[in-house]
Amino acid sequence: MGCTAIKPGICTTVQDAGRFGYMGSGFSPSGVMDMRAYRIANLLVDNDPDDPVLEFCLAGPTLRFTRSTFVAMTGGDFDARVDGKPVPMYVAVPVRRGSVLAFGAPKTGVYGYLAIAGGSIDTPLVMGSRSTNLKCGIGGWKGRPLATGDYLPFRTPGTDYLPNLGSHAVEGEEAYYDFPNDEVRIRAIPGPQEHLFTPEGIETFYGEPFDVSAKCDRMGFRLDGPVVETVHGSDIISDGIALGAVQIPSHGRPIVMLADRQTTGGYAKIATVASVDIPKLVQSRVGRHVRFERISVQEAQRLCRDEELHMAALSKMVKRPCYGGVSPRKTARRLTPILEAQALKSGNQPLWIDTDEHLHAEKRPSLRSHFARLEDTQRGDTHEDR
Repeated sequence: MGCTAIKPGICTTVQDAGRFGYMGSGFSPSGVMDMRAYRIANLLVDNDPDDPVLEFCLAGPTLRFTRSTFVAMTGGDFDARVDGKPVPMYVAVPVRRGSVLAFGAPKTGVYGYLAIAGGSIDTPLVMGSRSTNLKCGIGGWKGRPLATGDYLPFRTPGTDYLPNLGSHAVEGEEAYYDFPNDEVRIRAIPGPQEHLFTPEGIETFYGEPFDVSAKCDRMGFRLDGPVVETVHGSDIISDGIALGAVQIPSHGRPIVMLADRQTTGGYAKIATVASVDIPKLVQSRVGRHVRFERISVQEAQRLCRDEELHMAALSKMVKRPCYGGVSPRKTARRLTPILEAQALKSGNQPLWIDTDEHLHAEKRPSLRSHFARLEDTQRGDTHEDR
């Protein structure tokens, strides 16, 4: 059970939080570009925090599902539609077997994310991650972007039930990205080679706006604008590249290093973007103005703590009980195999859940009829309805 790619979209890949511990061997971490959207997408469909998602940019895929399940779309608004009908962002949405989920060009943002309930796409762990490393051709779906006709199996058979479904929605995330604003503020920590830049260069970096250029990809975002002046050039002995490191090459214009960045680099780094602001940067379209704001390491750490508190609050909100959260029919359907397994273990002993003291393991087939009567009583359904 899974889904078929009718149209692959642009650079649609399987990504998770990233591949760590191998930068010393030359492997970039990869992983999602927008960590915030990734985490919320998995949260909305009750997936584990490190489960993979489908990431796409500029144009989303068109997928046909061969199993009923739930999905959630986050990040940029790619005008998602199920069987031609618009579906909302940041909400757990049911898709039925045979349904077609289609994405168009983004109304807002650059990167979109699709999380599928039950653990998402079944891809092997490669060096501890399911992320696609496009340069090395490893991880994800055969180490490459999706192609037309690819069949992506689900990690589990799928699910047609989420508890407390009415709560699986998040509001207000668009305000975080501030899409309508032509200028975005990006907070950055000075260093590690700030001393290689003149006071005028440092003032230019933090005081003047830069524009997102067309030369942006998963490796890094190039910014156009004024030249950032150095003392004696920007060449250094190569050292490690952190996520969000802002390199200033010889042409004097910033490049912010991102998920598929090289592991080492020989250009001076004037600053490092705070991790909580990287999603704002990567969701900025060509031409959007970027203005850097200087903050301390302590302030960046506080922002990270606030982000974790926000995610914890979202988790509680998504899982809170709500009206219509329990379906007697679906509850009975899921209890049946549990009770059957218990009956096999109990031998001739009464079951641990027993509405009839004479119900024993040898009468296990009656469990289905028992719950069928329960459904009929509470829902008024007939066997034909089922």
